[in-house]
Formats: sequence, C-alpha cells, structure tokens
Amino acid sequence: MGEPRIIDIELDDRTIIWRSQDIEQEKKIAIFDLLEGNYFAPAGHEGPFRILLRVEDNRLAIDLRDEDGAALDTVRLGLARFRRLIRDYFAICDCYYKAVRSDTPHRIESIDMARRAIHNEAAELLRECLDGKIDVDFDTARRLFTLICVLHIRG
Repeated sequence: MGEPRIIDIELDDRTIIWRSQDIEQEKKIAIFDLLEGNYFAPAGHEGPFRILLRVEDNRLAIDLRDEDGAALDTVRLGLARFRRLIRDYFAICDCYYKAVRSDTPHRIESIDMARRAIHNEAAELLRECLDGKIDVDFDTARRLFTLICVLHIRG
C-alpha cells in the first residue's frame, strides 16, 4: 500500500502578478510545513503524490501525479464558497503584518487569534469540499488554504 502524503507541491504562478515579502514567507512556511507532515489520500489512488495547485475559471484544480511524475487525475473545486474567507484572511493578514512591525504584543496576539480562527474555518470548509474526493487531515487543509490564498494574489 502506498503512502497517503504529498512529497512535492507546486503552485501555478502564471496568474500571480505581485507578492509581498510577507506573503512569500507565508508561502514558503506553508510548503515547508506541508512537506514535513501531511495526510493526503485521493480516492482511488495510492501515494505518495506530487501536486500542482492552480486556479482555472474560478475553480481550484489540484493536478495529481505519482511519485515519478506521471499524471493521475485532476480534482476540481468551486471557489465561490471560499471568497469571503479568502478576502477576510487577506485583510486580517494585512493587519497582522502591520501590527508585528509597530503594535503591542497584546494587540498582535488578538489579531493572530482572529487570523487563526479564519484559517481554521477555511480548513474545515476545504475538508468538507474535498470529502469523497481527497481525504486530508486538518493541518494539511490549513496549509493548503494558505496556498490557495497565495494563488489569488493579483497585485
């Protein structure tokens, strides 16, 4: 039996015009943490997996490849249900980055708690949307949501 995990992940950067240093750092951390530990089990496939995340026609496309890079499948999800969460996540992250540079530790902690709450809500929604297609654990869903947000940066 294969390993239900991601061993490599790429983002389709063709539509991303500009990314701040803060967002680039979030992306690097999410990818590092995801590759260090994840649970990712697409229905009908055995891992480990290489994946490409991309947005096409306002849908998330998750291109699945096997360990050797051979194409397996593409799972697509509508992103309309994530619009508010993505918008809220960007807004709270912007507040967080500004607070880290000049605010009190108490204010930073409050903003970070709000950021985590949005992130957690989005992770649960992602797990729900993937149900029956790809089984992921909570931490994997959180990191994937971060990367979905990165794909939505348009400059």
